Amino acid sequence: MACCKIAFMKISANSPCPCHSGKKYKQCCQPYHKGTVPATAVLLMRTRYSAYALGLADYIIKTTHPNNPDFTEDRADWKKNILHFSQDTVFEGLKIIEFIDGENEAFVTFEAALGNYAMKEKSRFLKENGRWLYESGEFPQ
Repeated sequence: MACCKIAFMKISANSPCPCHSGKKYKQCCQPYHKGTVPATAVLLMRTRYSAYALGLADYIIKTTHPNNPDFTEDRADWKKNILHFSQDTVFEGLKIIEFIDGENEAFVTFEAALGNYAMKEKSRFLKENGRWLYESGEFPQ
């Protein structure tokens, strides 16, 4: 399967976390990538950013709501697309601009420095069965 041949740099648990929190990976996103469920939508957003940076496509898929336009039953193709995006993108920074928390719906507005491009998104998260999932995003001006 070609999607699995893409190589990503492994990081040490003691390396700075790819979400740019200032913490070590082992004290930040790694526990969530290994199965701990993020308690808030903003934490899920940070762990998804790190997962993209590290090429953890399975985590991205697992934390995406079925209503998301990218959601597909063709997991192999979806995974391949995530891995190509991750490999072709430089993840240089993450800034949380606003967090609106709710019981079952939350919004996180963030700016991501992706190489020569700055992406700003207002993400919508829905809580299903006690887990936050990324549902959709808008790109405000």
